[in-house]
Amino acid sequence: MYKILEQISFQGLFLYNPSMTKQIQYKLLEHFELLKTIGYTYSSPFDINRCVTNHFELPNDLEQLKILVENCNLCEFSKLKKQTDFSQGNCHANIMFIDETPSIISDEQNRLVLGKSGELLIAMIEKVLNVPHNEFYFAHIIKCKTTLKKEPTACEISSCKPYLDQQIKLVNPKLIVALGENCYRSLTQDKTNLEQIRGKILKYNGVDIMPIYHPNYLLRNPSSKKEAFADMLKIKSLLEQM
Repeated sequence: MYKILEQISFQGLFLYNPSMTKQIQYKLLEHFELLKTIGYTYSSPFDINRCVTNHFELPNDLEQLKILVENCNLCEFSKLKKQTDFSQGNCHANIMFIDETPSIISDEQNRLVLGKSGELLIAMIEKVLNVPHNEFYFAHIIKCKTTLKKEPTACEISSCKPYLDQQIKLVNPKLIVALGENCYRSLTQDKTNLEQIRGKILKYNGVDIMPIYHPNYLLRNPSSKKEAFADMLKIKSLLEQM
């Protein structure tokens, strides 16, 4: 027990116990000070929510990158995954659609787009762009499909995002379509309200990126489909110029 306490800071312990009362905190501090007087030392304060940046070199091949993703164990999602969603569609596509997380209901079918949200996305693509949806490239920021019903943390996103950045580099699309505000923010760290930038051409790592409404949002807010249709027409115009 003492050896464990020796390796943690006072602040670190309290981060693990945010509901700890002041009285208990003072008693622990008093006990730690006593241990300190008899020779115990403690590490510097640390932040348990801080993520370790991935410094390893990623492969310059999509298949090798996929294998690396399938064997990744960097975050909570990876440790509870049923399988991974690396990509779907044409890896030579000029347009890449990116969502934040895989759909839970796609676990057994191993497809990236399923359910009412996926069906709406496919309909938007095929009816407005007049191109089969599998002619485009689809990927997620978070690669693992689990039964966890929670939003990914900044730590989980930063663990997984380098894989997506490498995908973007290797696919080399001319346009990225970010599905929804969460996806765009997780990619770019831009906190601008989606209403202000929806349908506009911005930049992400030197690549054009257009944030649009997520299909889930459109299912909840059907009155916004008119704006979504206008955004798809912009994408169609850009596609015709490629």
